[in-house]
Amino acid sequence: MNKKALRALLRERRALIAPESHGFTRPTGQGRRAPGLSQHQVDQLLHRTLGTYHRLESGSYPNPPTELLRDVARLFGLNEQEWVLLCRYALLQDPPGPLYSSSGKAIPGVWQEAVDGIEHIAYVSDASWDLLAGNKAFEELFPDHCPPSNTMHWMLLDPHARHMLTDWSTAWAPLLLPQLRAALAARPDDDTLRQIEKEVLADPDAAPIYEAGGSVIHPDGDERPLLHARLGPGWATMCAAQPLTTPGSRLMILVFHPGARRAHPRRPALQAG
Repeated sequence: MNKKALRALLRERRALIAPESHGFTRPTGQGRRAPGLSQHQVDQLLHRTLGTYHRLESGSYPNPPTELLRDVARLFGLNEQEWVLLCRYALLQDPPGPLYSSSGKAIPGVWQEAVDGIEHIAYVSDASWDLLAGNKAFEELFPDHCPPSNTMHWMLLDPHARHMLTDWSTAWAPLLLPQLRAALAARPDDDTLRQIEKEVLADPDAAPIYEAGGSVIHPDGDERPLLHARLGPGWATMCAAQPLTTPGSRLMILVFHPGARRAHPRRPALQAG
């Protein structure tokens, strides 16, 4: 626990909340004059035992439950970046999921311009794999130049995808389905993810692979066979990153090489020094 940083973050945000906005009356005579909610008022609003919040803010609450941190974060109106900081300061780890279910659904508009400037196949999807932006090279990957509205749904369930994603049952599905499971663990109330899972479980080919489990949570660095609509069969090496203001979203860059895999040996890892 980083007590000093935790105390500073919580005090600053608590001071911004007017007690009157939650039905409390500010004393007019002698007494407390500090801005914002009192620690006691925070306990009342969170329906916690008196002194619970004081322990958290003072750093004397070792390993506070995530539920308490989430309730405090929402009461204080923290954004997703501040939520990450709160968990890192209090627990020395990143949060188990987003603070708000609506997070991860939108990116700054400049990302379209950024994606357009990438030479390789590139696109951005949100936390539910709904497509947010894609470049011309991404559109050319598909026979009709029309990318799917949800990339995960397409990759797992569309018959055309199972043709384009060469060796789908061995090279793609066992690596994609664990990503779906991991996303649901972080966002159990996401309707889009739940619907994809429902359809996967009803699919005779996808369901057994999904039930088999797996530990893959991202495709960064993977190399997989792919049938390009214009360039023909080849191999795609994947680069994955995340727009930092949009937790759960992903920027995907596919470096495609037509032909046999052995024609383009894997590059060594980049490292400083």
